[in-house]
Amino acid sequence: MPCAAFRRPDVAQHKVIISCAVTGSIHTPSMSPHLPVTAQEIADAALGAAEAGAAIVHLHARDPEDGHPVHTPEDFEPFLRVIKQSSDVVVNLTTGASPYMPVEYRVKPAEVWKPEVASLNMGSMNFGLFPMLKRFKDFKHAWEPEMLEGSHDLVFRNSFKDIRYALDTLNKTGTRYEFECYDTSHLYNLHYFWSEGLVQAPLFIQTCFGLLGGIGAHPDDVMHMKRTADRLFGDNYRWSVLAAGANQMKVAAMAASMGGHVRVGLEDSLWIGRGQLAQSNAEQVTRVRQIIEGLGLEVATPDDARAILSLKGADAVGF
Repeated sequence: MPCAAFRRPDVAQHKVIISCAVTGSIHTPSMSPHLPVTAQEIADAALGAAEAGAAIVHLHARDPEDGHPVHTPEDFEPFLRVIKQSSDVVVNLTTGASPYMPVEYRVKPAEVWKPEVASLNMGSMNFGLFPMLKRFKDFKHAWEPEMLEGSHDLVFRNSFKDIRYALDTLNKTGTRYEFECYDTSHLYNLHYFWSEGLVQAPLFIQTCFGLLGGIGAHPDDVMHMKRTADRLFGDNYRWSVLAAGANQMKVAAMAASMGGHVRVGLEDSLWIGRGQLAQSNAEQVTRVRQIIEGLGLEVATPDDARAILSLKGADAVGF
């Protein structure tokens, strides 16, 4: 069974970690001219977000020609090295990658580069991206509408076997996890792996709201996920939220006021206001920082985040 409750460091009581997911694999280049695609654009977006106040940057890779999601270790190397040389920001590599990719492929970049944090999806789910076809009609590349249309029949597979494979592969690297939980069952799945001793506190739990196939983004949904996590994990976890689209800042404000951490970025929302595209990831970080500081709270630095999440440090990564 899990060990005794992990004692929170004092810094966790009053500082809010801002994570920024700078590009992702859901939105496509035709949806916004500001979505980072090339390695230089991804590096610049990550560094801009860090300068604006993000303690963690969450990274995916894209093909520089047409922007489709790519995911070999070599795809990540150019921007990883630039970010490491230019900033002390915490790097979080995706193992979600794209729901169209198998888990062995999704885990490989984190296995090779050994980041301080890697994301880990905690359950299988329907993954409905097709509603975006109502908003966006004109596409530059054939793969974009095909990917969105294909999600009518898309199950994002994250079986117990898949999760165990990721843990067995990455635990030996010292990488810790951003556990992405899109519904209540994902919290229970995480509790199973924690009870088995395969993951260690403090657990960094990212509750994800507003994606079709997962839990909604109503305040009751946010409260339900928080109450469930409190009951299952007590003081052994750090809570963060992300919300899709127009719900991004509303859910972030709610969570920050409740003692949680927040994630923003163009992976989760292309917008900064109604009908207004965000010009950059840094613009969203600046906006959520204003919300946090307006609540009388303090934004965490990268080193604060390392203390809060018990990370191994930037000197122990593989890039």
